[in-house]
Amino acid sequence: MNALEMLAVVVAGVLAGGINTVVGSGTLITFPVLLAVGYPPVVANVSNSLGLVPGSLSGAFGYREELKGQGARIKRLLPASILGAIVGAILLVTLPEKAFSAIVPVLIVIALVLVVLQPWLNRKLAERTAERPADGGLLLWFGVFAGGIYGGYFGAAQGVLVMGMMGVLITEHLQRLNALKNVLTAFVNLVAGILFIFIAHVAWLPVLLLALGSVVGGQIGAKVGRKLPPTALRAVIVVVGLAAIAKLLLG
Repeated sequence: MNALEMLAVVVAGVLAGGINTVVGSGTLITFPVLLAVGYPPVVANVSNSLGLVPGSLSGAFGYREELKGQGARIKRLLPASILGAIVGAILLVTLPEKAFSAIVPVLIVIALVLVVLQPWLNRKLAERTAERPADGGLLLWFGVFAGGIYGGYFGAAQGVLVMGMMGVLITEHLQRLNALKNVLTAFVNLVAGILFIFIAHVAWLPVLLLALGSVVGGQIGAKVGRKLPPTALRAVIVVVGLAAIAKLLLG
């Protein structure tokens, strides 16, 4: 890469770090940039996942206030994310790309529907059932596991999927769920990234550039995202999710 291309990767890392912290889908910025500067798709995907790990951790740290009192949820759901990340990372290096990515737009549409309908679904569930489990129950555990598989394989809009499921299955403020999402997705990226070091080819220069940019972006995203009211945050999730679908379908 020349100097201009390196700058583009750093800027993409900043934007992705911020978007991942607020919603998710930052990969839809960084992955095309890595392709544009000449990296093959699988190498770009692997390097992108590893490079965004520091940004994910930075965003989770920025949401530390909203994480207070959620230790039990993290302990229950984190193993699901980690196991899913391992499966997804292995799938990436063993299966054809189209085998998994073909269903990604459908998954994102489902997640967006859940996000939009969350207030209505919360009211209906409250009327018909007892209080939902504080950690979302077994259904959310397997949902987070599936989200981990998706995140380990590609990761774009992983946050949208996880937020959609948690919003329906847990009675909680959206900002606190966003904080929990940041922790879960950070560990998916971390575990998948560690595996990629051993089972795939990593391009280390873009990894370092993305890491630098995403750490800055994670802090910016935390400051902006924590100030958004639930309605605004939900709107951002929908907009980014629709952009993700358009990008995946149109290429």
